[in-house]
Amino acid sequence: MNSDLVDDIIRRALQEDAPWGDLTSETFLPAGVTATASLVAREPGILSGIEVFARVFQLMDLSTSIDVLSKDGAVIGPGMTLARVHGDARAVLRAERVALNLTQRMTGIATLTARYVAAVAGTKARIVDTRKTTPGLRMLERQAVRDGGGHNHRYSLSDAVLAKDNHLAVLSAAGIPLGDAIRAARARIGHTVHLEVEVDRLDQIDDVISAGVDTIMLDNFTPDELETGVAAVAGRALVEASGGVNLDTVAAIARSGVDIISVGALTHSARALDLGLDIGLDIGQGVGADLDVGLA
Repeated sequence: MNSDLVDDIIRRALQEDAPWGDLTSETFLPAGVTATASLVAREPGILSGIEVFARVFQLMDLSTSIDVLSKDGAVIGPGMTLARVHGDARAVLRAERVALNLTQRMTGIATLTARYVAAVAGTKARIVDTRKTTPGLRMLERQAVRDGGGHNHRYSLSDAVLAKDNHLAVLSAAGIPLGDAIRAARARIGHTVHLEVEVDRLDQIDDVISAGVDTIMLDNFTPDELETGVAAVAGRALVEASGGVNLDTVAAIARSGVDIISVGALTHSARALDLGLDIGLDIGQGVGADLDVGLA
């Protein structure tokens, strides 16, 4: 990930959460109190965002020390300690919510992705994400997909040509044949630019393939229709399946022989995994009481 962009995401999140400081900690906690906090898993999953977690505390207070005990992509279980943080108590508590929000979100995505990847094991299909991401968090969410064993589709509209149903509707309304549009697009783009076109009927495949695409997306096809489509493409392009993909259907879709299965649910429907931050305070030279800080 681009470290400058990650830092920008974190700084904006910290500013959003405490625009004029942490009124509670500044009111309740005396200056000079230090805290040691442990990031603990409350349920099983696949960890993602542990470096992001650490960076939140560093950006809040450079004197904070972080000991990372696990790594992104690791299998985690209830009770596992994933990282420890030590520093000024006010700084630790001010950073807590942002650190947990980002790491829980990323870990939830990685965990869901791993379930999809496991469901298609033994086939050639790749599980990939889509642009259905949380605005501003795409970079982190794509990393989480990779940590879960999945792959990334195009990052943005600027990265590849992908003509979908609404593009084709405009062409149809303008009376422009799809094959002619594809050939014209191919002539305009650079030789390194990937060209993909979505179709929703089997009878569209030959025209699209003959016009010269790199990937053909078969949208909302049944597994039987996908198998027929893969045979029609006959290796002349990559075949992507999209639409109607969930954990109940993905295995049958993969067995159809497609190369790629795009799953919007990886990022738009993943549940944040339950991670907690257990904090102990050291006041002066004494030993502070352990606190299990809530997630409100």
